[in-house]
Amino acid sequence: MSDIPNPVATFIVGEIRRARGRSGMTQEAFGRSAGFSASHVSAVEGGTRALTSDFIRGADRALNNGGLFERLATKLGAPSWFLPWLDAERSATQLRYFEPNLIPGLLQVEHYARAVLRTVDSLTDDEVEQRVKGRMDRQAILTSERPPQFVAVLDEAALRRTGDDLGGIMAQQIAHLIALTELPHVHVHVHVIPLGSGLHVGLSGPFALARSAEGVWVGHLENQLGGDVVDKDDDVATLQARWESVRNEALPRRQSINLLKEVESHHGPQ
Repeated sequence: MSDIPNPVATFIVGEIRRARGRSGMTQEAFGRSAGFSASHVSAVEGGTRALTSDFIRGADRALNNGGLFERLATKLGAPSWFLPWLDAERSATQLRYFEPNLIPGLLQVEHYARAVLRTVDSLTDDEVEQRVKGRMDRQAILTSERPPQFVAVLDEAALRRTGDDLGGIMAQQIAHLIALTELPHVHVHVHVIPLGSGLHVGLSGPFALARSAEGVWVGHLENQLGGDVVDKDDDVATLQARWESVRNEALPRRQSINLLKEVESHHGPQ
């Protein structure tokens, strides 16, 4: 997974604003062509409203530039398939993540994120560092003024992963998980499915769910080639049912934290 860092979003907004100015379009005229109100355009350009994939595509339509800004977002920050999920994630009031193999990106420490991204051998060192920065920036939603309620269910196998590329990193990563769960102003809950649980439906793959302020849920599925946002009612209902299943397999909060501490000590010093 790759992420669009905040500096990239700021850069793209600036380029959209300059292109609008060069075209001689007012915010109102631009908004009509892009599908947004003048006040929405003003808020995005002023930095008080988040840049979204819908806005980027609307800007490309309004300026008739052949999809330039969407390609720019893809090249500098995130692939186009991931932008809709970033939109949902940034505005969510509740987030649910299930991961059988890895720590979710929003909970990763920098060294762990770098080790994960380096497994993609098509990425250059500069691209890895850019995406690590983007992932760290993305985590700002957890400590924002109104953070979402974040619940993660992890398989114990993901916590016990070892290897030369993870030397000392896993202890740091697990300590970070424990610290997040104990911060009073951060609404993060981590539940662990113990190895003794055996087979369960979540082993088919990771997924995530986001609930908007309007109460609408959407899901996200990742695979080796990209990912998909799930918004059809039946599909979202299926993911919600699977969420309940994996959540019921997991230990309660306090027992999960105790297991995290035990696994942290197993990995040794940070």
